[in-house]
Amino acid sequence: MSTALAIQGVDLHYGAAQALRGVSIACKPGRITAVLGRNGVGKSSTLRAITGVNSITAGDILLGEEVLRKAPPYKRARLGIGYVPQGREIFPLLTVRENLETGYAGLSRGERNIPDYIFTLFPVLKSMLGRRGGDLSGGQQQQLAIGRALVTRPKVLVLDEPTEGIQPSIIKDIGRALQFLRDEKGMTILLVEQFLDFCREIADDIYVMDRGEIRHRGPASDLDRPDVRRYLMV
Repeated sequence: MSTALAIQGVDLHYGAAQALRGVSIACKPGRITAVLGRNGVGKSSTLRAITGVNSITAGDILLGEEVLRKAPPYKRARLGIGYVPQGREIFPLLTVRENLETGYAGLSRGERNIPDYIFTLFPVLKSMLGRRGGDLSGGQQQQLAIGRALVTRPKVLVLDEPTEGIQPSIIKDIGRALQFLRDEKGMTILLVEQFLDFCREIADDIYVMDRGEIRHRGPASDLDRPDVRRYLMV
């Protein structure tokens, strides 16, 4: 099977501190890959490396055959990486519609519309198009952040802790949405997560990190193994 997104031997430093050490992850097309680990082990740094928010100091990142190592974030977005950041980062003073329309930036004029399936996945967004983003609940803001990324027509959807601080009913909605994007849209999805049950339910492949390195890779069923779970216990 080919690789939609490949992280190959990536190192990342913040000044003298090394956050990532030889990290390699292969995200296969039409599959959900989850990166798990305790706080501070390098999960979010991995996503910042993929999206170009932080520059890597060694290794390569490939989207299909396209080498991204030196590409700025806006180019990575145009090439097909959709990013849902931790904390959502929606624009609180813009309406829901305006937040979604910020995803138009990298699109051609003919593509500048909001795909109908976004409102099928998250009906609350359609009913709140005129409401300001800051007036939405945390779970609704997370749905908006995912919708905004989907407006960009991503080939790979990258999410940083999409269940953090979200009520259980919306976590289920988000899980169903990600499965729909994988199964019906053929989308490749990479998520960083700490909620083991969520990953066990929707992920195909898992990578477990500790101290800036990948310590385990395998199918999601490996989350039931004691030698894997020891890296995830607080």
